[in-house]
Amino acid sequence: MTTNAHPHVSRDPRTPVTAATRAPAGPPARAPRGLTAEAIFIGRSLRHSARDAESLLMSIALPVMLMLMFTFVFGGAIDPTGEYVNYVVPGTILTCAGFGAATTATFVANDMKLGIIDRFRTMPLRAGAVLTGHVVASLARNLLATAVVVVVALLIGFRPEAGVLGWLGAFALITLWILAITYLFAAIGLAAGSAEAASGYGFILLFLPYVSSGFVPLETMPQWLRVVAEVQPLTPVIEAVRALLFAGDAGWHPLWAVLWCIGILAVAAAWGAWLFARKAGRR
Repeated sequence: MTTNAHPHVSRDPRTPVTAATRAPAGPPARAPRGLTAEAIFIGRSLRHSARDAESLLMSIALPVMLMLMFTFVFGGAIDPTGEYVNYVVPGTILTCAGFGAATTATFVANDMKLGIIDRFRTMPLRAGAVLTGHVVASLARNLLATAVVVVVALLIGFRPEAGVLGWLGAFALITLWILAITYLFAAIGLAAGSAEAASGYGFILLFLPYVSSGFVPLETMPQWLRVVAEVQPLTPVIEAVRALLFAGDAGWHPLWAVLWCIGILAVAAAWGAWLFARKAGRR
C-alpha cells in the first residue's frame, strides 16, 4: 500500500481538525475596490427602505399632517392674515427631516442586534461602509419626503418668492442638515442597546423643532425659553431657509446654520466611527 507523504483532508467527522488535517486555505479575499462596498450597502439600505413601506409612508405622512394641522387648526389663531403657511413650511421641512432620520437609528440598532454585523466582520470590508449605506439611503428617503411636503405646501397656498439661486441655497442647506442629523441618529443607533431604545433616544431630538422659530415667532416665548430657542441649532437653519425662500435679510443665520451642521456632522461621524469600531471590531 502506497503512503501519501502530503497531508490530506480526512472526511471522518471523528477525526480532530488539526493543522495537518485542516483543508488548505484558498487565496485571501480581496477588499472591493474604490467605493464598491459603499455602493453595495447603499443599495441594501435602499431595498430595505422600499420593503419597509410603512416606515417610509409614515416619514412622509406625519410631516404633511403636521403642516396641515398647524396651517388649518392653529394658523388662524397664530396669524389671522392667512399667511401662516408661508411661515410654517420651513419649520415643517426640518421637522420632516427629523422624522425620516430617526428611522436610521432603528435600522442601525437592528443590524447590531441581529448579528448581521458579525457576518460582515468576516468579509474584507471597510468598517464605515455599513454606516455610509444607512446614511445615504436615509438622505434619499428624506429628500423624497421633503419634496412631497413642498408639493403639498404649494397646493395649500405656500408662495415662496425665491429665484433659482434661492431655491438652490435652501436645498443645499436642507440637505446638509439632513446629512448631519442622519449621522447623529446613526450614532445613536450604535449607542443604543436595542431598536426600542434607539427609537426612544431619537424621539427626544424630535422635540427640537417645537422649541425654535419653526412654528411660532421667538417673541411670543417666555424670555428663558426664547434664549434656549435662539441658541439651539434649528433656529438659524430655519431662519436661513426662510430668508432664502422669501428673499429676506438672513443676517448671520446662514453662517451659524452651516457651522452648526458641520459641527454636528463632525461630532456624529467621529462618535459613530468610535462606537462601530468598539462594538463591531476593527477590520
